[in-house]
Amino acid sequence: MNIYLSKNFSKAFEKLTKNNFLLKDKIKAKVKFFTENPKHPSLKLHKLKGKMVEDWSFSVEGDIRVVLTYIDDGVLFVDIGSHKEVYK
Repeated sequence: MNIYLSKNFSKAFEKLTKNNFLLKDKIKAKVKFFTENPKHPSLKLHKLKGKMVEDWSFSVEGDIRVVLTYIDDGVLFVDIGSHKEVYK
């Protein structure tokens, strides 16, 4: 599975993990796990509704979510952050 990062995702990732190396490692591990087993129940992957109907989301830990969209040759990670931040 090809993974692509949007500019918005990259910027949010850097901001979120700037001084939190443990969280950075957890996110990287969860993304790797997603690429290996995207339908695993622990990810809580689900399709979004409303204005984000084309997107999907999975849980990293606690309140941290990754928002993504499926594209022809893989997945585009659109955003990352707290529930409040990504579902604005």
